[in-house]
Amino acid sequence: MSSDKLVPDALEAAAVEQSGGLKNFGLPPHRPGLEKLCASLNDEANLSDFGRGLLQQKIVEMLVNRLRIEDWFAKHPEIAQETIAAPVVIVGLPRTGTTLLQRVLACDARFYSMPWWESRYPVPFPGEDVKAPVQRIERARGEVQVMVEAMPKLLSIHPMDADQADEEVMLMEHSFRASFNAYANVPSYMDWLHGTDETPAYEYLKRVLQFLQWQKRQRGVSAERWVLKAPHHLLRMGLLLKLFPGAKIIQTHRDPVDTIPSIASMIHTLWSIYGAAPDAKAAGREWNELMVRAFHHTMEVREQNPAPFFDVRFIDTVKKPFEVVQAIYGFLGMSLTPQAEQAMRAWMEKNSRDSRAAHDYKPEDFGLSVEQLKRDFADYRKKYIEA
Repeated sequence: MSSDKLVPDALEAAAVEQSGGLKNFGLPPHRPGLEKLCASLNDEANLSDFGRGLLQQKIVEMLVNRLRIEDWFAKHPEIAQETIAAPVVIVGLPRTGTTLLQRVLACDARFYSMPWWESRYPVPFPGEDVKAPVQRIERARGEVQVMVEAMPKLLSIHPMDADQADEEVMLMEHSFRASFNAYANVPSYMDWLHGTDETPAYEYLKRVLQFLQWQKRQRGVSAERWVLKAPHHLLRMGLLLKLFPGAKIIQTHRDPVDTIPSIASMIHTLWSIYGAAPDAKAAGREWNELMVRAFHHTMEVREQNPAPFFDVRFIDTVKKPFEVVQAIYGFLGMSLTPQAEQAMRAWMEKNSRDSRAAHDYKPEDFGLSVEQLKRDFADYRKKYIEA
């Protein structure tokens, strides 16, 4: 399938063909988001031919996954009986220590976590043994290697690793109600997203977590609860707590003066994969405004319901990580076992930030300034940075 336009009917037809004729895309419905996304990508994103091809492939893969997930649920109805216990969810802007905290906690066998390969390929390949996901792991490792070799800058922004815990956002994308503005400038799609009910995205996330948890247990992996992580939740905190009652939220904090330009750099790097000469300043404006709204939303939720939240300062994560970990375990009502602590210390020794290149950027490159950032995030900085 090749076209100058992304056409929902054609994308779905390709997915049906690639899945071997499966027809049930499942619920909640994906079509409203797919139609809005395709229209925005076609009309606004200024995609390169290469980028359009990549996104076409990505969308078809997600649709194939939806078809195959429903097929697995139909053949194994016990999957729907998997109980998703109240998760631990790490939220904070990129560059605030969220990845480090998630991967450290993932060293504890009492937590389920999702390595990048599993979020990228949540469904066993045809003929692949559910107990031995070797093909999916190898393909994901190859993709990460290609990405890092093609864009070494990416590794300095985010420590890509197919085998380590990563964000659940790629699962939420299957609902077609997610932050696709990470890939391209899609303003009308994002306007639609913010004006619609995003409950289906969280319902579908829970469904896929049931499937992944069931797969893990087929492989002999059993844990107590998931440790999840995504800045995406900052603008949807009310929904997250509604759909995952009892969730514990670890919120990381670092001055937006430092983090927002970094996010803009990361997003512009990603837009450059898919777009023809993407506008760095548009990336800066888009994500600055988005994060202002996200912080205000989470602050409002916290005012009404402070109990689920625990704050971690980035500088503490860097300077005294095990004091932070001990404090988190106290908040969770868990004890840090010697086995878990030993695994965590081994991970930290192996994954020092010093081993990665520095991430260089200037706010002005993205239409931002220190004064403007201080002004836009004044409420947040007063409460969490300057206090």
